[in-house]
Amino acid sequence: MFHVITGAIGLYVAGRLFPALPWPAWGKWLAALLVLLVALHHLITRTFFGSMASPEIPAAALAFLGWLFGALLLLAVFLALKDVGAVLFFLLGKAGWRPDLPFTAAAWNGALAATALVLAGIGVWQAVRVPDVRTVEITLDRLPPELDGLRLVQLSDLHASRLLQAPWMRAVVDRTNALHPDLILLTGDQVDGSTAARAADVAPLRDLKARLGVFAIPGNHEYYSNYAAWMAAFGKLGLRMLPNAHAVIEEKGHALVVAGTTDHSAARFGLPQPDVAAALAGAPRDAVTVLMAHQPRDAGRNAGAGIDLQLSGHTHGGQIVGLHLVTRAANEGFVSGLYRVGAMALYVSNGAGLWNGLPIRIGRPSEIALIVLRAAAGGIRPDGAAPAPA
Repeated sequence: MFHVITGAIGLYVAGRLFPALPWPAWGKWLAALLVLLVALHHLITRTFFGSMASPEIPAAALAFLGWLFGALLLLAVFLALKDVGAVLFFLLGKAGWRPDLPFTAAAWNGALAATALVLAGIGVWQAVRVPDVRTVEITLDRLPPELDGLRLVQLSDLHASRLLQAPWMRAVVDRTNALHPDLILLTGDQVDGSTAARAADVAPLRDLKARLGVFAIPGNHEYYSNYAAWMAAFGKLGLRMLPNAHAVIEEKGHALVVAGTTDHSAARFGLPQPDVAAALAGAPRDAVTVLMAHQPRDAGRNAGAGIDLQLSGHTHGGQIVGLHLVTRAANEGFVSGLYRVGAMALYVSNGAGLWNGLPIRIGRPSEIALIVLRAAAGGIRPDGAAPAPA
């Protein structure tokens, strides 16, 4: 279905962009073919160079294809808006008002194409740069005063691949360690590709350091890339995996529960689906509980289970401002930042990396999330402000 949709987008762009241009017929057909190839490049690379999740081609090629594909998506949106505008002008004309447009259809199409290419280029650069630190203070009603100021770093959606390789991962690890966190929590989609292909790229994760430990869960991409092999590999890197499990941390005379669930993609592979009850089985109920759940869509159920703070990723913040509204709708209204779900706080990270098949960010920056827990009355506040969905 993915390739059908992208193919349809390619046909739409070709059909709306090229007929108005003053090119010879053969040039228009050749350009249309190139657009269709860009639209279907995931199918081509999957067939000849690896998998959909991880085509094993050079990083420069992935960035170039990502630039063209991102521009294609942006141009499709621009042309759709142009078509809506054309309908409105048609209706205005029927009403007797016929404004003269300053440019020809060919000029408009050329300007839209150029804008899409420039924005996509900026978006690719934003996608592959080392993420900045985003600091968020979250007040938990049940947090003991002695644990006020506990520092957690959430790393989500690292997506190690041929696009985001070992040097990038090393920079993320170094920036994380420089924060001197008490806990480091990895909330899924650490990798794209096999353990053999990504061994060098994930090796820097071995050097993550936190006083109270480094914990992780799988995301959907771990299931696409041989779940069992990656769970073993992560363990060897020193990541304590918590698939439907928990750990109890003693700190300053208090217990803190760190729990994790599996991902909904597990069902496709006959593996255990997310089970918050199993994750909390045997955990002290009076302890503050932080839950790692890759996808944010189970927030309501997890809040009902007594979770104090849920950390999720998966959405990449929507990646492109405007289009993030589609991502939000597909994830039960959660896309980026801090939310209140009943008595529970939910933080959805934009992610540090992203899937190499759409390496573009515009207005939805990547992040390393530094979360500072606060023990105070008054509910949940992101950076001192009232909570609001992004």
